[in-house]
Amino acid sequence: MTTERHYSPADRLLLQADAALRTLLPFSGQPYRPSPAITRPDTELTDSDARHVAGLMRINHTGEVCAQALYQGQALTAKLPQVRKAMEHAAEEEVDHLAWCEQRIRELGSHPSVLNPLFYGMSFGIGALAGLVSDRVSLGFVAATEEQVCKHLDSHLGQLPDEDAKSRAILEQMREDEQQHADSALDAGGFRFPRPVKFGMSLLAKVMTKSTYRI
Repeated sequence: MTTERHYSPADRLLLQADAALRTLLPFSGQPYRPSPAITRPDTELTDSDARHVAGLMRINHTGEVCAQALYQGQALTAKLPQVRKAMEHAAEEEVDHLAWCEQRIRELGSHPSVLNPLFYGMSFGIGALAGLVSDRVSLGFVAATEEQVCKHLDSHLGQLPDEDAKSRAILEQMREDEQQHADSALDAGGFRFPRPVKFGMSLLAKVMTKSTYRI
């Protein structure tokens, strides 16, 4: 019979610092699943297409940085143990997306956004605040965030060059995973955010996408 390990507040802060470093340092996050791109053929893109796809993948990579921070912040302040475990498990799954996007960005001869530390800090604070309000609000925030992510992924899938099968395979798998995270959060009792709140979230998302496409 296994027993659950209990961490002190200091232990949890150290774990959060470790998670932040593994998220922000290059190639420090090890994926649990191999990238879907490995089964797709290599194709040569034009310079302009490669730059555009790299910009899209940089946006998605930053989105995963934000997701990591959001889940870690929520796990830190979640009131129910099962909610904390759900947040920590979701963060582990997002590590795959983080690593896949970074690898593809490097293959395209580019780099992740230099703004990632800023967005990590902001997202961590939002996640921690949502967890302090209530677990239901925290789960609802996950669902609303993943809904925004799915919209961005749909848009990016429509912008990819037809010949870029590698990037497409990554984004399609991410789309499937993110939708599952949203559904799971609502099934667990997450609060359904009203339209005005979702609209505000979409405006913040636009700031992130516009700023990270090039830098």
